[in-house]
Amino acid sequence: MGNLLTYLNGKAGDRVKKNDWHESAQERWNNNAGNWHSRSVNMWTEGSRKEIIPFMVKHLTEGSKVADLGCGDGFGSYLLYEKGYKVTGMDLSEKMVEIAKKQEKDGLSFIQGDLSKPPFEKEEFDAVMMINSLEWTENPLHALKEVKGLVKQNGMLCIGILGPTAHPRENSFPRLYGEKVICNTMMPWELEKLALDSGMVKDDEKWVYKQGVPEKHIENLSSELKQALSFMTLFMFRIQDN
Repeated sequence: MGNLLTYLNGKAGDRVKKNDWHESAQERWNNNAGNWHSRSVNMWTEGSRKEIIPFMVKHLTEGSKVADLGCGDGFGSYLLYEKGYKVTGMDLSEKMVEIAKKQEKDGLSFIQGDLSKPPFEKEEFDAVMMINSLEWTENPLHALKEVKGLVKQNGMLCIGILGPTAHPRENSFPRLYGEKVICNTMMPWELEKLALDSGMVKDDEKWVYKQGVPEKHIENLSSELKQALSFMTLFMFRIQDN
């Protein structure tokens, strides 16, 4: 029990304070901005996020207007920009946005905002990318519907969701002790069902695994089993009805 209490005390920053999810999540990511920034380049170029930009490029026309929602320090937004897209990054944390803005140039900009009420016009973008950000909203279904409305008809919505083998899912563990936490862990199949029930169409899916998982052991598995083994599942949804 002592180890569990130590763990919970260490995760105090992931709890909701004063019943204000928005403020608590913002504080959490402000405090983590420096640590995230120190690891970001490696994650996007060599680590768990290295497959994301190729996955986006596969489905988007060059020159598309893209929103990166939950952009963090903006390095993923920058990589999209480098591929020929016009990119606007948004993050809840002002500290993250402060770091991201150092990369701004014509065609690449950053703004602070909340996924539950994003500060954009209806159908403003050809595509949206959200990587491990939907989990950090108090009401994922509401946020998903808000984001859907930002995408043009037949536009694309790429969402990355942590899989069952992802260590960061522990951010939501204290909920089992009755704590209200600011990470809404969900299974990839749950996100898929939310999206399909919201009128989206799944165009593609890709799975990211922990290092050491041989491709030969997973290539013939069903989509369901691949999700179950994943560190992260990437979905590409098409918006057909707003």
